[in-house]
Amino acid sequence: MKLITVSGPPSSGKTSVILKTIELLSSEGFKTGVIKFDCLSSYDNLLYEEKGVPVKVGLSGNLCPDHFFITNIEDGLNWGVKKGLDLLISESAGLCNRCSPHIKKVLAVCVIDNLAGINTPQKIGPMLKFADIVVITKGDIVSQAEREVFSHRVKQANPVAHILFINGITGQGAFGLAKRLKKATSTETLLDNHLRFSMPSALCSYCIGQTRIGKDYQMGSVRKMNFSLE
Repeated sequence: MKLITVSGPPSSGKTSVILKTIELLSSEGFKTGVIKFDCLSSYDNLLYEEKGVPVKVGLSGNLCPDHFFITNIEDGLNWGVKKGLDLLISESAGLCNRCSPHIKKVLAVCVIDNLAGINTPQKIGPMLKFADIVVITKGDIVSQAEREVFSHRVKQANPVAHILFINGITGQGAFGLAKRLKKATSTETLLDNHLRFSMPSALCSYCIGQTRIGKDYQMGSVRKMNFSLE
């Protein structure tokens, strides 16, 4: 079975791109499933179920979404195998833009939209910089010049990624993504495999439920700014 990780900022069009791509794959006989990772709530499973796509939803709640992802993806892979899937897509929203849900030897896709602002690619961390494919959406809403500038900024952030432009509404451009997903290598197990980049630190007192403000309550991994008067 082929495993694909898809990530990107919230509302960038990930689900729409995945659905359009799955339609093309299904027409060729590929059985595709999705694991949707989110934080507080998600209704995307209804969209997948409406199309007959096997789907599982995981909500991290008060846990770091990245840590929740990596502690569940191996079981998710096993679920896909038991379902007899040809291809399993992991979809996760990069809520803090520092997220790093990409795994070595597993095809990695980042979805980012033209409306995010031309400087946004420089502000996104591993989920963009370590992706194999960067999908740019909502290009129909901006000018050709804006699309070219945005694409250039993506190339600056990730010089080696293949860039695709996809319209999540019409599906234009999804054929190119489907073609590359079909060529992805199979993943038999994730045991002893490695992430492409380390997860965000999650060892401070606030990560485990502390709500009080003050240095006496700040323990673990804490980084302080310099506010000295000069």
